[in-house]
Amino acid sequence: MLRTAICGVGRWGSRLIESVQGKSDKIQFVTVVTRNPAAQLALADKFGVKLTSIYADVLADGGIDAIVLATPHSHHHQEILAAAKAGKHLFVEKPFTLTRASAQDAVDACRAAGVTLAMGFNRRYAPAWIDLMRRIGAGEVGHVLHVEAHFSGPSGYLLKPQDWRANQIESPAGAMTARGVHALDAMLQVAGPVATVYAYSDRRELSVDVDDTTSCLMRFANDVTGSLTTLHASTNFWRIHVFGSKGSLEMRGDTELLFFAPDGKMTRHSFDAVDKERAELEAFADAAAKKINFLIAPTEIVNNVAVMEAMVASAQSGRPANIG
Repeated sequence: MLRTAICGVGRWGSRLIESVQGKSDKIQFVTVVTRNPAAQLALADKFGVKLTSIYADVLADGGIDAIVLATPHSHHHQEILAAAKAGKHLFVEKPFTLTRASAQDAVDACRAAGVTLAMGFNRRYAPAWIDLMRRIGAGEVGHVLHVEAHFSGPSGYLLKPQDWRANQIESPAGAMTARGVHALDAMLQVAGPVATVYAYSDRRELSVDVDDTTSCLMRFANDVTGSLTTLHASTNFWRIHVFGSKGSLEMRGDTELLFFAPDGKMTRHSFDAVDKERAELEAFADAAAKKINFLIAPTEIVNNVAVMEAMVASAQSGRPANIG
């Protein structure tokens, strides 16, 4: 059993605890780090966890094996370095960090400390996505030529000026840190590292200082092309479409996958739903216990952050940005 502390128990941190607590024989949350422990007494009682406001306490606790970070993005770099130094395995919610340099530094620190590093990209565990990757690997669509990704929603309207996400520092390139980063991760798994981006990002509807309309053209290192769109003030929508030389595959939800033959004939594949958060946390526990690599490679983690950083630079300059 991987005895774990979680830092940050907003909506998503609470969801992570709920997904495994009392249900998993691989991972258990024992401590919650929160700014205001008095406000989390009901959560502590519900899930049987201790509360503390001091991060250093869980780092010094020999009974804690791992840390889950569900904290503001700008805090991740230093929190990761401290956890790695303390010998704690790490599961980090997206985005990993906000700059390529800090991402590489954090990855290097985990490697040097010999701790397992995992990322919270839950859609890698969606059954439709797993089957999409299996079919690509089996050559069903031929050579991958182009990937389209779209992840949008109206959550930008819920942001208040005092919210930590409601600024350009924590939320660069609009919905990228909240939504688009998931679509980007999917693209990287299909096509490998991105080499060049040309992005547009602007605020057209929101009252807080966060862009709501972001789109990007990409060229991957292997010459596959791609396009990514993420909106922070529109309808909920998820779509990944992989175009190949022998057909294409489209995922619009966790449990449905469409295959399009060259003649346009469509075949629908449906799957039973799974708890993606439990799946990813248990995969993290397995990787830590077996001392094996997590599903998401460090190079993918760093490239993901580098792409987001390059998107911001491209949108500001109005020119393509290269990723070395």
